[in-house]
Amino acid sequence: MPVSAAASAREILTSLHDVMAARTTAQAKLNSVVGIIATAIDSEVCSIYLLREGVLELFATRGLDQAAVHVTKLALGEGLVGTIAEDVEVLNLDEAASHPDFAYKPETGEDRFHSFAGVPIIRRERSVGVLAVQHTDRRKYADVEIEALQTVAMVLSELIANAGLIDTTGGGSDRPQSTAAVRIAGQKLVDGMGAGFAVYHQPRIHIEHTVAEDTDAERHRVYAAFDKMREGIDRMTREAEFGVGGEHVEVLQTYKMFAYDEGWARRINEAIDSGLTAEAAIERVQQRTRQRMRQIDDPLLADRMHDLEDLSNRLLRIVSGQMGTAAQMGLRQDTILIARNLGPAELLEYDKRRLKGVILEEGSLTAHVTIVARAMGVPVLGRVRDIRRLVAEGDMLLLDSAESNVFARPSAAMEEAFEARLAMRQKRKAAFAALRDVPPVTKDGHRLTLMVNAGLRDDVAALDITGADGIGLFRTEFQFLVSATLPQRERQQRLYREVLDAAGERPVIFRTVDIGGDKALPYLNKEDADEENPAMGWRALRLGLERDGLMKVQARALLEAAAGRTLNVMFPMVSEPWEFDEARALFEAQRALLEGRGRKLPLAIRYGAMLEVPALAEMLDVLLPRIEFLSIGTNDLTQFLFAADRANPKLAERYDWLSPSILRFIARLIPPTRDAKVDLAVCGEMGGRPLEAMALIGLGIERLSITPAAVGPIKAMTRSLDRAALTKYMATLLANPPRDMRGALTAWAIENGVELA
Repeated sequence: MPVSAAASAREILTSLHDVMAARTTAQAKLNSVVGIIATAIDSEVCSIYLLREGVLELFATRGLDQAAVHVTKLALGEGLVGTIAEDVEVLNLDEAASHPDFAYKPETGEDRFHSFAGVPIIRRERSVGVLAVQHTDRRKYADVEIEALQTVAMVLSELIANAGLIDTTGGGSDRPQSTAAVRIAGQKLVDGMGAGFAVYHQPRIHIEHTVAEDTDAERHRVYAAFDKMREGIDRMTREAEFGVGGEHVEVLQTYKMFAYDEGWARRINEAIDSGLTAEAAIERVQQRTRQRMRQIDDPLLADRMHDLEDLSNRLLRIVSGQMGTAAQMGLRQDTILIARNLGPAELLEYDKRRLKGVILEEGSLTAHVTIVARAMGVPVLGRVRDIRRLVAEGDMLLLDSAESNVFARPSAAMEEAFEARLAMRQKRKAAFAALRDVPPVTKDGHRLTLMVNAGLRDDVAALDITGADGIGLFRTEFQFLVSATLPQRERQQRLYREVLDAAGERPVIFRTVDIGGDKALPYLNKEDADEENPAMGWRALRLGLERDGLMKVQARALLEAAAGRTLNVMFPMVSEPWEFDEARALFEAQRALLEGRGRKLPLAIRYGAMLEVPALAEMLDVLLPRIEFLSIGTNDLTQFLFAADRANPKLAERYDWLSPSILRFIARLIPPTRDAKVDLAVCGEMGGRPLEAMALIGLGIERLSITPAAVGPIKAMTRSLDRAALTKYMATLLANPPRDMRGALTAWAIENGVELA
């Protein structure tokens, strides 16, 4: 390994401590720093770039031409250095020139160097510079060297901040630039409306000292903080008031598991061993966690990292003595809480009587805090950018997550309109609730089947609330995604049995676990998760058939849970009929095994497949005789048809579910499935939108599996619809598609009195 024991991060920090204490200029200190680092890791070049007036300026170097200092400048996103600063990511390259973002600066004389590694210098969660090393040899820097660079970069942020070298351009004040009313957009995470005064969750904790004087003392401080944090979390989870059962219970148990995770504590201790103070060590590990979060495509896994972020904040407040949060100080009036992100335990600390809503700068639909907020009945708006710049503590806020926005400092007219919308919302909600026991029958007497999508035992309650016909898609993977280890068969079986018990006589279709690819699990091999195109990679049924031990355990759990009942099993991402055959054979083998052991079995097993991969549509004549039902997964199907990643915001508007190509594709599936007497359903998000659902009904789709919240609106639309008239109109549209299919369908709905609200 290139780094010797004498060049450990701790010894580098010891040298840097002396440099920082010296009575010299900031420039002289930086010149010394690059020399220390270059020598310590045996690198021919070490350079420091700092953000000044919006550009990255070469401030100090050992190995590049000294004439380039304060001359070489790079914009954010320009070259390797600019990319590191903009993405707040590490680069480690054995051939720098081969990287697509490489930009050669001739004044530096760097053309003879091949290997390159750079890490961001981070201050208050934003990149303020880059620390880079280079070498003539073609080699990647070792992990221990990158780790040392990241630790040194953290100390450098303190040095350059104290020297006044950090660029504050764009940082601004925490005060809003205007006192006028403003509308701020976000993403609906938990539906609802609420009015209250803005309260920020917590002040920023500023770490003043990064280099430790006494390592043992720092370690004892962390141990004490861990004890205090765990004691508080134990108390909080015991006192949480929700009612019996539910997804939130499992979320809190998972959160508690993270709090007791020895691996996390060990990483903090290792950072202290490198010479950091307790606060800096926690922040160092937290930075590493944030970098991992940015690399995770799947939101469920990223949300697990948010729990660690929350715990890190909690631990940092304890060890620094800065315990004050808005929760500790108490809410004095109706409040809309604002935070960059929240963990589930932090939300529980607030007085539910005065907490009227939450605004998150980050957040996601599957975040643990979202799940807990939904259980509390608190509306949440996420992905709200620039909230600190636009909203001040104490501003009046009107939050309407259904409309994906919040109004700050509203006028009297705005408040009046908000109250009117709130009253209308409550009236509409009551009207949808009144449809609970009313069947989804069209005006011309055609009965549709409306089912709900679910993934947690608590979701089954939606059957009684909405009057849905059953669960058309139960996603079994959530239990796997929130577990630190593979869920045991008994635990899986208990969940499936509880779901079936709660559903009663109504059918439940269990989709076998859809993990892998971008939904990589920590207990699977890491190399299996490294895919350039995870949505089209090693996932779902492909993973299940190769890791058949995982699928066998799930098969036995489902078979035993459904003893004495009908079991509906659906396999995801089937590409060819032989994959379905192999999966069905695996289930049948487990059934035979249980039967041989005298176990009670399901009365019947109905097998089905998800049609998400377009190739399967070309093999329906082979597949249909082997299945009882087929479900169209419009989310994945759409992205595969358009070759457009649905998770990429730049492509979100590039395709439309009402595109003629999608509607024609679905229309072609209906006659063969009807002839084969195979139930055909749509179980993607498309079916939960009134206009899109109307189009599907016009094609001939008779079964929809949608979110519980969509059942009321879809029932109302269905009961206002003349299906026969729509079917004729859809045939005309598909034969000669208009340029604006959505506009044409909307106009027809309005003309024919179809309820789309």
